[in-house]
Amino acid sequence: MRSSTTGPAPQGSGRLPDLPHQRDQRIDLFRGIALVMIFINHIPGTLWENFTSRNFGFSDAAEGFVLMSGIAAGLAYGPAFLKRQPLWPATLRPWRRALTIWAVHVLVVALVLALFLALAEHPAIAEMAKRRNILPAIQDPASYLLPLTLLSHQFAYADILPMYVVLMVVAPGILWCAVRAPGWTMAASLALWFLIGLLRIRVPTWPLDNGWFFNPLAWQVLFVAGILTGLALRQRRRLLPVRPWAVWLSAAVVIAAAFWVQVPVIAAWGGHGFWLLHEYAGLPPVLTAFDKSFVFFPRLLHILALAYLISALPWLRTAAAHPRLAPLTLLGRHSLPVFASSTVLAYGAQVIKAMSPPSLLLDSALIAAGLAILFAIAVVRDRQKPPKAPAPAPAP
Repeated sequence: MRSSTTGPAPQGSGRLPDLPHQRDQRIDLFRGIALVMIFINHIPGTLWENFTSRNFGFSDAAEGFVLMSGIAAGLAYGPAFLKRQPLWPATLRPWRRALTIWAVHVLVVALVLALFLALAEHPAIAEMAKRRNILPAIQDPASYLLPLTLLSHQFAYADILPMYVVLMVVAPGILWCAVRAPGWTMAASLALWFLIGLLRIRVPTWPLDNGWFFNPLAWQVLFVAGILTGLALRQRRRLLPVRPWAVWLSAAVVIAAAFWVQVPVIAAWGGHGFWLLHEYAGLPPVLTAFDKSFVFFPRLLHILALAYLISALPWLRTAAAHPRLAPLTLLGRHSLPVFASSTVLAYGAQVIKAMSPPSLLLDSALIAAGLAILFAIAVVRDRQKPPKAPAPAPAP
């Protein structure tokens, strides 16, 4: 896993050598870890959610997952753009992936809606449906069929795949620009991120005007940083060199964020400091607040610092290939089916919890059973693939 930079990309006339690339186990490992934490976070109200990454920093597993998906996209689709192959075939590959992600999302939404339609008479389920933005679709399924299909109406906890559809649609344009002008590409991405956060521009939803929670206009900054990283990995180079001062600075950001989140008095001091910067220095909320929809600056800084710090650890590449970590690596290797299944399973677990008295044993059993099912799905998917030479990770 690498961080973003503005290092130059090779220029050429299409004769760029196809450098052999061995699958980077670190990407699969950390995607697997992110998938586990996302699944746990999507079953709110359990003891175990207190141990996921969001409790130890400003960002959470979602930011890391988007960054790694960008890296995977750069690895998987970058060679065609690096070698200046015909644009249309190179464009079709990520577009086909976008279509697959859209189809998977529609299936997930259909299964979740069917679950809630079957149990809508239960008071606890009806209340949950209201909080999750599912109730309107339960009350009038026919009217919400088109908005759900067009990604215009989204359920809570099932609203990240629409963002991936958008990111994969624009991925060819990002790759084309990143190969030719990586620095300008990153600068434009940061400018768009800042403008969207500054003006609070949301992607509209319909028929209810709530706006997309995962705003692709803001989250693209992580995807672009990931693509630039993936392109660099494809060329067997780092995007940002390892510098002792940068490693120490990144470590300081990560450690400070952990103390901020875990120690209330530090959080109070830090929050007051940000308030002073906003009120008296005139800094906008995009730089001083923590809005997840727009990936405000503290969240962005934290995930990039964490990614750089992890990428600078030389022993991690070997550790990621350790057999004991193989289950997590396997989950990350099949991220789309695992994530889609985890969304449905998490909703099922939420329903069971809502209809049952609070119980640590029940919570633990639901999470353990869900993870076992996800691992089984990954095993089946892995066995379905014919043996082939090592290849870059698919995206997202």
